[in-house]
Amino acid sequence: MQLFRHENRERNHHTRRVYAMFELVYTCVDFSAAVCFFVGSVLFFWQETETAAIWLFVVGSLLFAAKPSLRLAREIKLARMGKLETLAERMEG
Repeated sequence: MQLFRHENRERNHHTRRVYAMFELVYTCVDFSAAVCFFVGSVLFFWQETETAAIWLFVVGSLLFAAKPSLRLAREIKLARMGKLETLAERMEG
């Protein structure tokens, strides 16, 4: 199984769709993390909103940690899709 290969995502319509869906989720997670950090930073200006700011930083950190997990999950799924395709071709032949 070869991960992070351009050929895996361009193999067929299904792999392109999986790649696009993962990229959409990845972008939403990235944007959400940035918003959490930005709003959290602004909330640190006032002592009464400090706890909310801390929680936003924690949530933002978790979202940033999810990004490499999403990329790895995407690559594993794409690589497995290739193995299933190869197996199906062998069974047909």
